[in-house]
Amino acid sequence: MIRIRRAGRSDAAAIARVHVETWQSAYAGILPDAMLVGMSDVRQAAWWSRVLSDPGEARGVFVADDEDMGVVGFGSSGPARDLPEGLDGREVRVGEVYTLYVEPDFQNRGLGRRLLDALFRQLKADRCDTAVLWMLAANPTRFFYEGLGGERVGDRIDTLSGVDVEEIAYAWRGLTVPLVRRRLAAED
Repeated sequence: MIRIRRAGRSDAAAIARVHVETWQSAYAGILPDAMLVGMSDVRQAAWWSRVLSDPGEARGVFVADDEDMGVVGFGSSGPARDLPEGLDGREVRVGEVYTLYVEPDFQNRGLGRRLLDALFRQLKADRCDTAVLWMLAANPTRFFYEGLGGERVGDRIDTLSGVDVEEIAYAWRGLTVPLVRRRLAAED
């Protein structure tokens, strides 16, 4: 059984492991190998430990926790850092999904949807009425966000570890939750 729960500081090393493993799996062939090799569990664990030490930051971090395997996915959210051209932050309060990763062996089990739902609930509790998520344009999983009602609202060139990459933004307006039940009901 896998449950979605708010992350605690003790989850930092597990989140780092999932982060590195999924990044290296998802972005192989999309980002330079040197960039992927440079991402280490140790550096990520230190970074996530700092994030989870701050109660304001930690409130937006959730994990998918398997009773046998431990943390197998995670996501984080908070105030929008960079609005795409298709959103006007003066009209709506925008939150952002910063990360959403599930270990390769646990993908296609609905965990991404469940994590996204938890993140949207937190953003809604923080009085956001729109959520935005930036992702690499070359990522083949774009259909996942489109299938959950995300609307493409912009693009940009961002620099990751000295490499310029094209990113696209998806937005969910109105933040109707629960996302999981809404999507499953639409499929019936």
